Amino acid sequence: MNLRPYQEEAKAAVFEQWEQGNNKTLLVLPTGCGKTIVFAKISEDCVRHGERVLILAHRGELLEQAADKILKACGISCSVEKAEESCLDSWNRITVGSVQTLMREKRLARFDPEHFDTIIIDEAHHSISDSYQKILKYFDSAKVLGVTATPDRGDMKNLGQVFDSLAYEYTLPRAIKEGYLSPIKALTIPLQLDLSGVATQAGDFKASDIDTALDPYLHGIAEEMLKYCSDRKTVVFLPLIKTSQKFCEILNRKGFRAAEVNGNSDDRAEILADFDSGKYNVLCNSMLLTEGWDCPSVDCVIVLRPTKVRSLYCQMVGRGTRLCEGKDHLLLLDFLWHTERHELCRPAHLICENEEVAQKMTENIAAAGMPVDIEEAEVKASEDVVAQREEALAQQLAEMKKRKSKLVDPLQFEMSIQAEDLSSYVPAFGWEMMPPSQKQLDALEKYGIFPNEIECSGKAKLLLDRLNKRKAAGLATPKQIRLLENKGFQHVGEWTFDAANRLITRIAANGWRVPSSIIPSEYRGE
Repeated sequence: MNLRPYQEEAKAAVFEQWEQGNNKTLLVLPTGCGKTIVFAKISEDCVRHGERVLILAHRGELLEQAADKILKACGISCSVEKAEESCLDSWNRITVGSVQTLMREKRLARFDPEHFDTIIIDEAHHSISDSYQKILKYFDSAKVLGVTATPDRGDMKNLGQVFDSLAYEYTLPRAIKEGYLSPIKALTIPLQLDLSGVATQAGDFKASDIDTALDPYLHGIAEEMLKYCSDRKTVVFLPLIKTSQKFCEILNRKGFRAAEVNGNSDDRAEILADFDSGKYNVLCNSMLLTEGWDCPSVDCVIVLRPTKVRSLYCQMVGRGTRLCEGKDHLLLLDFLWHTERHELCRPAHLICENEEVAQKMTENIAAAGMPVDIEEAEVKASEDVVAQREEALAQQLAEMKKRKSKLVDPLQFEMSIQAEDLSSYVPAFGWEMMPPSQKQLDALEKYGIFPNEIECSGKAKLLLDRLNKRKAAGLATPKQIRLLENKGFQHVGEWTFDAANRLITRIAANGWRVPSSIIPSEYRGE
C-alpha cells in the first residue's frame, strides 16, 4: 500500500524528531486521513531495524483495526496483549495492547522495562490519563509516538505535558483542498435550543443536563430532518443512550429507517453492517461512534451532543468526511444553540483558528438559510472581519482626529511655555517608566492636553505639576495659548489667564478675526 504525499511527509517527520532526540513526539491527522496506515508503516520501519513495537489503545475495536491494517498494508502479523492473550510467547515484533490490561502492576511486572523500543498511542488525546502514564513510565526508555485527530488549544496544552514536540500536522482545510476529504457544507436550522441552564462537568457540558434541555426539541428536530435528510445517510450524535433510543423511535414514526447503537447493543456489528449496506438511512448513537468506526457513504452528520471540546466535535463530524463514490459533500446540520457563553463548538471551529472570524462565520451561515461551503464561508468571514476592523479603525481615527483638534499637543505646549525640563525629560525610576494611569490621562485631558502623546507616568506627573502651578499663578491655559499663537501672537505662555481671555473675547466678537487695531507680533497681552 503506497502512502499519500502528506503521509510520507508525516512518516519522515516522525523519524526526524526521534533522530533529533525528541523521543516523545505527536502526529496530528484529521479523521479520515489514514492515521492508522501511517503508524502501520512507521511500525514496519521500526521492525526492519530490529525493534519491538507496542501499539496502545483504549478500545478493542481500535486494536483490531490497527492489527488488521498492519497485516494488510505491511504483511506483518501482530500479537495481542489483552485479557488472557499475551505477546510474551510470540515471535511477532509488533504488539497491539489494551491499556486497561497493561496498566495493571502484575501485568507490567511480566515485562522487562526495555522490552519495547517504540510505543505508538492511537487516539493520543487519552494519553494524559493515569492509565497511559503508568505504562509510559514503566517502559520509560522507549520512543513514543502519539497519533490524534485535530486537537483544540486545551488538548495541545495538556498533550504538551506528555510529548516533547509536534512532528507533523495535516489540517482539515488542506485535506479538503487536496481532495483527500469531502467538502463540508453547513446549514443552520432555525430552531432555538436553549442550553443556558446546562452545567459543566470535567471541562465540557454535562450530558444529563444536555439531555434534559434537548428533550423538548426532539420532535421539532425530526420535522426539520424531513426537509433536509430524507435522501441522505445520516449519523446523529446524542448525549445519553435513553435519548438516542427515544429519538430513534421518533424518527421511525416520521418515516425514516432509523436504527440505534450503544455500548450495550449485542447486535451492534449487525446494525452497523445493515446501515452500511443501506437497510437504515439514519443511525442514532450516544457518543459510541466517535472513534474507530468508518462508513464513507455517510453524507450527513447531526451533532445533538453540543460540546466545548474541539477535538471531540471534529471526531463526530469526521464520521462523514471520508470520500465515497457519488458523494460530493458532507451536509452538517447545526442549530441555533443558545448559551450564556461563546464556548460551544460550531461548524466554524472545524477550520477557524481565530475566534473573531469563527463568530462572524457562524453569523453568516445562520443568515444564509441554505447550505454553505465552510471553506468559502471562512474566506467571506475573514473578509468581513477585516472590513469591520477597517471601518472601526477609520471611525476611531476620525474620532481621534476630532478629539485631537480640540486638545493641545503636549510638545507644542512645552515649546510655548519654554519648559526645557519637560521636553528633555528622561524617566529614571521604575514607577516613572510605567504607562500613565487613567487618572493622570483624565486630568491632562481636563487641562486641554492631548494625553495619548504622553508615554510614561513620570512625564505625566511632571506635566500635571506644571499645569497645576500655572493654574494657581493665574497664567494662560494650553487652549488659550494655542488659539492666540495660531493667530500670530507671541510669548502667550507668559500671559495671564485674564489677559488671554479678554483678547479672545474681542477676537470672537470680531467674527474670530484679529481686530485691525491690534498687531499680533507686537501685542504683549497687558
